[in-house]
Amino acid sequence: MRSILIAVMLFTLWTGQGQQDADTSVKMAIEKFFEAFHTRDSVSLRQMVSSGIRMQTVGKSSTGADSVQTVPFGNFLRSIASIPDSVIIEERLSSISVRTDGSLAQAWTPYTFYVNGNLSHCGANAFQLFREKGTWKIFHIIDTRRREGCDE
Repeated sequence: MRSILIAVMLFTLWTGQGQQDADTSVKMAIEKFFEAFHTRDSVSLRQMVSSGIRMQTVGKSSTGADSVQTVPFGNFLRSIASIPDSVIIEERLSSISVRTDGSLAQAWTPYTFYVNGNLSHCGANAFQLFREKGTWKIFHIIDTRRREGCDE
């Protein structure tokens, strides 16, 4: 009986450690994404995502209705690369919440976005990732953007 109890405890510790390692590596992938974003490193950003990445934004249409807009990743990279060096962009994450199941991960990151130190907007990002050859790759990003309710 004692051997069974010890085996169960060791298994629980071992599987819990694996979950923590996956969560930590997903968080690191998200942090690296934002480091590359802040430095406008489009080469690194492209390496962090899958070839079929999908980017979307939840917002309001021109009529005021809730909508989902899809943005081609290439357009995103071009817009980031076109920001002048004199403009400082910073997306500050308030937290990173991760859920994993094997090679699938989801990260939720509430944020506030600043341009030259001034609050621009806030919202949340939802990242979907998969582990490819030991590396987490982002295959879907969807976010919200709003100007009200942003606590500094």
